Amino acid sequence: MKARLCLALAGLLLLTTAGATFSVADEGMWTFDNPPLKQLQEKYGFTPTKAWLDHVRLSSVRFNDGGSGSFVSPNGLTITNHHVAFGQLQKLSTAGKDYVKDGFHAKTQAEELKCPDLELNVLLSMENVTSQVQGTVKPGMTEKQALDARNAEKAKIQKESLDKTGLRSDVVTLYAGGEYWLYRYKKYTDVRLVFAPEQQTAFFGGDPDNFTFPRYDLDFALLRVYENGRPGVTKDYLKWNTKGAPDGELVFVSGNPGGTDRGQTIAQLEAARDVIYPERLARFKRELQALRTYAAKGSEQARQSADEIFGLENTVKAYTGEYNGLLDPKLFEKKKKAESDLRAKVQGDPEWRREYGSAWDAIAAATKKEGEVTKLQQNRSISTASGMARFARQIVVYAAEVKKPDAQRLDGYHDSQLDELKFYLLSPAPVYPEYEEALLAWSLQESLDQLGPNDPFIKAVLDGRKPADVAAQVIRGSKMADPAFRKSLVEGGEAGVAASTDPLIALARKVDPFFRETRKMYEESVESVFESAGEKIAKARFAIYGKSIYPDATFTLRLTYGKVQGYPMNGTKAPSKTTFYGLYDRAASFDYKAPFNLTQRFMQRKDRIDLSTPLDFVASLDIIGGNSGSPVINRNGDFVGIIFDGNIESLTGNFDYIEDTNRAVAVHSAAIIEALRKVYDAGSVANELEGK
Repeated sequence: MKARLCLALAGLLLLTTAGATFSVADEGMWTFDNPPLKQLQEKYGFTPTKAWLDHVRLSSVRFNDGGSGSFVSPNGLTITNHHVAFGQLQKLSTAGKDYVKDGFHAKTQAEELKCPDLELNVLLSMENVTSQVQGTVKPGMTEKQALDARNAEKAKIQKESLDKTGLRSDVVTLYAGGEYWLYRYKKYTDVRLVFAPEQQTAFFGGDPDNFTFPRYDLDFALLRVYENGRPGVTKDYLKWNTKGAPDGELVFVSGNPGGTDRGQTIAQLEAARDVIYPERLARFKRELQALRTYAAKGSEQARQSADEIFGLENTVKAYTGEYNGLLDPKLFEKKKKAESDLRAKVQGDPEWRREYGSAWDAIAAATKKEGEVTKLQQNRSISTASGMARFARQIVVYAAEVKKPDAQRLDGYHDSQLDELKFYLLSPAPVYPEYEEALLAWSLQESLDQLGPNDPFIKAVLDGRKPADVAAQVIRGSKMADPAFRKSLVEGGEAGVAASTDPLIALARKVDPFFRETRKMYEESVESVFESAGEKIAKARFAIYGKSIYPDATFTLRLTYGKVQGYPMNGTKAPSKTTFYGLYDRAASFDYKAPFNLTQRFMQRKDRIDLSTPLDFVASLDIIGGNSGSPVINRNGDFVGIIFDGNIESLTGNFDYIEDTNRAVAVHSAAIIEALRKVYDAGSVANELEGK
């Protein structure tokens, strides 16, 4: 789901450094500049051509609010998961029309609904700018000065690229600072909803079935990109293959995995195990309880909070699995051995020892400060939960940052990033003040509980008042829910923001010094150390192992490969696919009780469906959160399915990959066509997908 899926290793030769993995397993999230050609040829006898790689890259889409997708027609039709589109479905819904619950079908292009704040990206080019970024760091610089120099150069590169090409331009950090690449994207901001099934159909089995297999979900949604008011012309798109991929067939995923921690040092993993994961899990659970309390007030409150509850339930389950992986002694022994081997090689060479030998100790020292600083960052904030408070904080920061030279601004406020910032700040998506008040009240209470009443932030914000009272005062008195008001503040600049009497803006001005203080603390004591030391470890790794490795995930386009394959499970064997037969059997086995109930449409139209049609399938594909919605592609470049989850065994894969049991779960291409034609009367959509 949206949370991280992962990777590990079993039974095959694998060498893992602190940040590198080499194997003959179906492992790796490979950048398109360094595809695993040798591994594919040796294991599967297939070498993708440059034309194949370019076509797949240009057919792949990043959903900038978190997820992946692909073009599936020459007319801009784009497929992703229902749960990736969930947020936009909710923003398009009203109290009277709930597209999350009831689904949506535009029978004509005129009926397609414009998403309020969705940006899609297509990666057009990649350029290695490592020498430019690393070259700005001069001898004698402190780690903070080095960080500032790198950031300034990245901002300059992005601005120059944007001015020259008009394309979204991001400098991407790979190998923890070992490489920097300029990625240029074509972006689409006019994206319209075409089709989505009901959530119950997309997420059949609910939380109990989440991160499991066998599965019976139709987790997909269709949207269309527009340019100049007309459907986009997408020359590169994936041809639909309704036959799908049979058991044992080689398949690929092209998507945007959000983040992995496979390259972290032992010190970082220990900090994650002992501090970060326990604290985050506890916080997520407290927030989830607060959301459920709000949802219990009524059907409309439940609708307003549905997306956040869905996401947090998913996150809690995923983080629990990852945390259990960190508690596994075998994982740590494997990681310790890999790090020990790498450090021994570095110590064995005088030059490497002098250049890189101190990196691990530097990271270990920084991790001791990381937990303390991140706790302050999280709790000395008004914007960790409330969207209205987040708008206010971003506007206050924006007004102060844009008057500075571009190179000196905080990340997120550089010239090359302002269009995206304003796109979200000025979103016309509905805002629900009652919901925002509940979120801010919980957030302030959480800060009070974690920091105590004598913390300077608490004194400044609460001033002896109850969190709920402060939240009620600032939310009810604020105009921040109105995009026109937000636009007036953005256009008014620093003077306008300083003069504003809006209570949320006033609160954001009051907490801005705390935001900047904790940001500076993190940069000086954690981020700058991690980046400088990470660069040293990456250089050592490159010197020893070359580029036969892949970097940790960074929510940028990656290619992974594997085969359709079942796996041993609970003393038996999981098949490689499920069918519609299984959907009806699982519903009947639970007496059609939620979350195993079927929609009325599926109950009434059972006789129309070919129940032997494959529904979901699994493959040994190395994926993670952010890959949700990624296309599954065969060696011909055909679309054969869409990723939507991983099995429970994959949850430790944020740190390791076990080919025997780690599986990605996908909706079968045939199931989508079968449902569109026989359940939803959406034959025209199916025809467009199949090119008819």
